[in-house]
Amino acid sequence: MGLVTGLLLLPLAPVRGTMWVAEQIAEEAARQMDEGRTIRRQLADVELRYERGELTVEELEEIEDELLERLRLAGELDAADWRR
Repeated sequence: MGLVTGLLLLPLAPVRGTMWVAEQIAEEAARQMDEGRTIRRQLADVELRYERGELTVEELEEIEDELLERLRLAGELDAADWRR
């Protein structure tokens, strides 16, 4: 970018900064949504493994507790939903 172009576009710097922040927020929101989907997929997989007899009840509960805690920390699970 040349000196003249830089000087002409200088008034737009706050707009570009705001756009960058909005993009960062959107990327983080998408990452958190993907994280929730991944954890839910893992929960379904654990239940399937239990139904096939690959896991004991204790193993199922331990893994479910860990995954539900991760889901809670990701903001996808309310405290009222915890261990119904």
